[in-house]
Amino acid sequence: MRVLLTGGTGYIGASVLDRLVSTGHQVTAVVRSAEKADLVRAKGAEPTFADLSDGETLQELAAATDGVIHVASPGDETSATVDEIAVTSFLRALRNTNRPFVHTTGVWLHGSSSAINESTAMNAPRLTAWRVPLAKLVREATGVRTSVVAPAVVYGHGGGLVNLVAAGPQTAGSAPALTMVGPGDQHWSTVHVDDLAELYVLALEKAPAGSYFLGASGVNPTVRDITEAVSRSIGLSGRVEPEPVVQTLDRLGLLGEALLLDQQASGDTARRVLGWSPQRPSILDDIARTKF
Repeated sequence: MRVLLTGGTGYIGASVLDRLVSTGHQVTAVVRSAEKADLVRAKGAEPTFADLSDGETLQELAAATDGVIHVASPGDETSATVDEIAVTSFLRALRNTNRPFVHTTGVWLHGSSSAINESTAMNAPRLTAWRVPLAKLVREATGVRTSVVAPAVVYGHGGGLVNLVAAGPQTAGSAPALTMVGPGDQHWSTVHVDDLAELYVLALEKAPAGSYFLGASGVNPTVRDITEAVSRSIGLSGRVEPEPVVQTLDRLGLLGEALLLDQQASGDTARRVLGWSPQRPSILDDIARTKF
């Protein structure tokens, strides 16, 4: 399949690119610099220069392919506007073709819950609330085989939010402790980046129109569990210290609000519908093997 991929040099997108190439797809990766063009070319993809805010170019690129996977986002105050331009451009290009379009949201959109599945109501934090109506637009598009993937907290290969934990404040004294994000009793739903990449490709290949999949391994440790593992990895012998919520919010802003969510998700729908089978090491096992 000829696939247009955005975000192919990012943390998640790079793994998606690897998976697409290894399964025989011909990938055109949207890039914005010569350096990134060289990166995707070295992986066996064809780079094409475009900006996510250039809807006309994105529409032309999508129309020339067999399907689109959209992972990229600016990650700043322009994200909502730019993502809307990209999504509407892709949907226009693929209208009435029944070609696949895989879009990205995130498990945070469901808010705090001890049993999150695809039917759980949306209660998004302010950081990602703009994603809710856009995902609805994608799922309701006609004539396109749309699917939406909502990743959990992604880890693996030394990337992801685990690095934010490792870079957290440490207490003073002869036996310093690593400060947790909040009280530490909140759960984070997690997924290895390579397992997540497999889900994206399965959605491209097999997902029914209007599908929605939580990209979650079913492993939902507490922030204390994660921070203790990181503490051991950086030589603090597992010592951790809770952080008052107000201090977490002062330190991390809207991201802190999202990281204080207490979430447990399964990802069972992707297993049942697509045959997805996440098998990489758990986040705690991965941390134990990682040097920060």
